[in-house]
Amino acid sequence: MTRPDARTVAVVAGVAALGLLVTLVVWRRQDLVGVVLALLCVLLAVVAGVSVAAAREADEPPAADAQSVDAPPQSVDADTLEALDSRDALRAVRERRQRLSDP
Repeated sequence: MTRPDARTVAVVAGVAALGLLVTLVVWRRQDLVGVVLALLCVLLAVVAGVSVAAAREADEPPAADAQSVDAPPQSVDADTLEALDSRDALRAVRERRQRLSDP
């Protein structure tokens, strides 16, 4: 059996959520069954939203990496900052980052 497409999942979950919402409005139940139906409606709405996002992501062409393989990273991690204890070293890192970012 094949996996359903993201659009198919979004449509089915959206229709099911809408059906549950109509059922909740018509029945007007305020007991455990109503709470369970409301939670199921929210769950189906979230599934529909995530499926729509997945379908949109699949439609977009893959973006080229902003950094090339040879380029150094644009940020300094916490371990590097901890190792660079002096202000002169931090200033040198900032200047280097500015030089790399300026064309």
